[in-house]
Amino acid sequence: MPLRKTAKGLLSAAALSLALMLPAGPAAAEAGFQRWVASFRSVAADNGISGSTYDRAFRGVTSADPEVLEKARFQPEFTAPVWDYFDNRVHDQSIAVGREMARKWKPWLDRIEAKYGVDRYILLAIWSMESNYGEILKNDKVMRNVVRSLATLAYGDQRRAKFARTQLIAALKILQRGDIDESHLVGSWAGAMGHTQFIPTSYQAYAVDADGNGKRDIWNSVPDALATAANLLKKNGWQAGKTWGYEVVLPAGQKFPTGSLTLDKWASLGIERANGKAFKRGSDVATLKVPDGRGGPAFLMTKNFSVIKRYNNADKYALAVGLLADEIAGYGGLVQDWKRPFTKLSFEEKQELQKRLSAHGYYDGKSDGKIGEGSRSAIKAFQAQLGLTPDGHPSMEVLKFLRRN
Repeated sequence: MPLRKTAKGLLSAAALSLALMLPAGPAAAEAGFQRWVASFRSVAADNGISGSTYDRAFRGVTSADPEVLEKARFQPEFTAPVWDYFDNRVHDQSIAVGREMARKWKPWLDRIEAKYGVDRYILLAIWSMESNYGEILKNDKVMRNVVRSLATLAYGDQRRAKFARTQLIAALKILQRGDIDESHLVGSWAGAMGHTQFIPTSYQAYAVDADGNGKRDIWNSVPDALATAANLLKKNGWQAGKTWGYEVVLPAGQKFPTGSLTLDKWASLGIERANGKAFKRGSDVATLKVPDGRGGPAFLMTKNFSVIKRYNNADKYALAVGLLADEIAGYGGLVQDWKRPFTKLSFEEKQELQKRLSAHGYYDGKSDGKIGEGSRSAIKAFQAQLGLTPDGHPSMEVLKFLRRN
């Protein structure tokens, strides 16, 4: 999410944060955190936060959250193959639930689409990507007190201290405005909030009261959350009535220029749409991307792809949103699939795989159909036990072995 301008006085709090870093021992750590909270009160006051708001926000927050610091310090870089990212996000269940949500929220989606010009299926795909259509908000193990999380990062994480202080001031302003009370101001370990996971500064910049109840409630109001996402995209240049991009077929052995060209120019170089149809609006500018190399699917990305990246500045994220949106809308999936060295499982088959691994004692996580490190480690252990190559792939081959054993 894009950051907004830095709150007054936060730079001077940097030295304070460093001076009060976590001391050794639980009691000392709690005392150090409490001193930091007391000292930060003046920074909050300089930024317009009343004493009563500050007291409400920190009521019951007596210590830093150790799990937040653990997540902040141990974030493994994503190194899995490209197909793994998309298989965990664009799948049978996310598509089916997206279509159900499209029907359920159609009247609101009609209004939001008419007002902001943002395609409803893009909004549904973002909702899926950010919170699994709100299901993540029901998970107490994931959702945390935003004030405590951000204060923890501001106090105990040197790399994120400046970001966390800025976000903490913004969160306190949200409380002070009255959009949500302190008991419901919850979010991820890094402070992302609501159905569409906005950090506090982005919430301040884009939050919308779509349902007209006087509050911009992205935690409990789906219309507010979807309209807020639409507002972000519109204000960052979303082009109404246009797509995010096209899957294309590249002529074999031909090199292509980097940078942006019109769709007509790309077509003149021999690039065609994978579905055989003509490009719409040949004067639109697009950029060629091949996230899985020349042997995988290729895409021409238009302006709206870049706008989606203002939500999350990663090509894979924006592409997953676009592909999922197209599937929910019924346009169909990829013509050229990702390069996998195994036979792909459906979402239900992945759940079966996890259940069978659990029954055999290899896996103790949820059978949620999402293949993470726990699932891959379990698959590797099972493969090693059978004398197979322990590649950890969630394949039909592994599932067939499990069914036989």
